[in-house]
Amino acid sequence: MQILLVEDDVEAAGHVGNGLREAGYTVHHCADGQAGLDAARAVRYDLLIVDRMLPHVDGLTIVATLRLENLHAPVLLLSALGTIDDRVEGLRAGGDDYLVKPFAFAELLARVEALLRRAAGDSQNLGVLRVADLEINVMARRVMRAGRPIDLTAKEFQLLDFLVRRAGQVVTRTMLLESVWNLHFDPQTNLIDVHISRLRQAIDREFNPPLLHTIRGVGYSIRDPGQGA
Repeated sequence: MQILLVEDDVEAAGHVGNGLREAGYTVHHCADGQAGLDAARAVRYDLLIVDRMLPHVDGLTIVATLRLENLHAPVLLLSALGTIDDRVEGLRAGGDDYLVKPFAFAELLARVEALLRRAAGDSQNLGVLRVADLEINVMARRVMRAGRPIDLTAKEFQLLDFLVRRAGQVVTRTMLLESVWNLHFDPQTNLIDVHISRLRQAIDREFNPPLLHTIRGVGYSIRDPGQGA
């Protein structure tokens, strides 16, 4: 489950981003409005968390622009502006929820979960990803293959979610480091190899055919063998 966080306050972004990652979400952070708008146009995110006061492009403009462009991912607006008129303005601009700063992270997480549940209910099977006989229920954080449940850690689930959303594509190590671990440098460890190995054991060891493939010198790919290489 991918979340775009558009927040120019570095400390606040770190707190929210780290908390969401610990909860099992993949978080992409942008520190200004224009970068956030560009990111929302480029990638299909499951949820956007957008600060109202941003450099270059403000949060309400971001939301209104995305709605005009028929991009309907749920948006949680964050703002220190908390009057009734402020909240109404945010919702009328296209926001789905409005949270006033300062807030407790537990409340933000509850609102995120509620928005994602609502979005899943608005579109049949939106919260279910499938590759061959592998099924991921992203809302329930449940993975099954051939009807059998598979237990994964939070990080393994994030890794699988990222790969499955790009099924049939090659995902590079850099993409995984940045999107799953939020690292913008290579730590020169076997971090990815260990997690890929564990994930492969979980989803492929007792099943055929294998779905998770190593593309030597490039990265990894999850593929449905019935759809060709």
